[in-house]
Amino acid sequence: MSELNRRSVFALGAALAATAGTGVAAADSEHEADLPGFRHNYAQVNGVGLHYVTGGRGEPLVLLPGWPQTWWEFHRIMPALATRFRVIAVDLRGMGGSEKPQGGFDKKTMATDIHELVKKLGYAQVNVAGHDIGSQVAFSFAANFPDATRKVALMDVLHPDEGYYHIPLLPPPGQFSLWWFAFNQVQTLPEQLLAGRFRFLLDWLFANTAFNPDALDERSRSIYACAYNTPEAIRASNGWYKAFHQDIADGKTYAKLTPPVLGLASVLSYDQMAAALPNVATTFKTVAINAGHWLAEEKPDDVARELTEFFG
Repeated sequence: MSELNRRSVFALGAALAATAGTGVAAADSEHEADLPGFRHNYAQVNGVGLHYVTGGRGEPLVLLPGWPQTWWEFHRIMPALATRFRVIAVDLRGMGGSEKPQGGFDKKTMATDIHELVKKLGYAQVNVAGHDIGSQVAFSFAANFPDATRKVALMDVLHPDEGYYHIPLLPPPGQFSLWWFAFNQVQTLPEQLLAGRFRFLLDWLFANTAFNPDALDERSRSIYACAYNTPEAIRASNGWYKAFHQDIADGKTYAKLTPPVLGLASVLSYDQMAAALPNVATTFKTVAINAGHWLAEEKPDDVARELTEFFG
């Protein structure tokens, strides 16, 4: 989808929402058939257009997804969460149905996007749960807007810090390489290599970082491939990685998080999460999920239960 067409789709969605007065718009072609009981919405906040999906009633719970996924990564837990909460699943700046600007991909700016969105929706305080890049944004939200944060759940990833500078590009035999951290910071080349071929990357990631790759089903893989298949989508999502240097600098200015924190981690990253949380949060709990990185899709019942218990 070209940038012109993307903006046209967003403008149409926003116009429909304004006309209807309900925040409702049809799902755009980068997404999928609607999730029953949930509605697609569009809002202009902090200079960027965001797509988000809402459903349920109760206290607001904002869900923030990660790379290389969209709001759809939560589709298996959203119905259960919606029985207790007003669920607001957001495509981050540069993701899925949201706009893909040239900048603003540091997590502080992206957290401001979410803060402006929840204010626009009429909420003074929300629960926030994020996974992967979305977890970094959730952390920044709690750090920069503690009064607006009731509780925060960080799933499998914490905010960038100087430890990122010690991740080996060539790890010793038997250790896993986070090679995409470096690859996604390369200028221009990822777009040239991956545009129209993003499904190959998805399949590799799920095969090598999931305990149960079949949990990432064909429909979901097609949705994610469609969302990331264009040069603009790859450029924008890689911006989240290129901003790590700024994120690390910003993180040095943050005090410990004061809202209660749930660290929800794969069994592979649990020890690291448990060791790190005391350094960044005042009140926290750490829970291991018997899954690979893709918690909400590999173990949806466990994740929904832990989030409901924590936020409820």
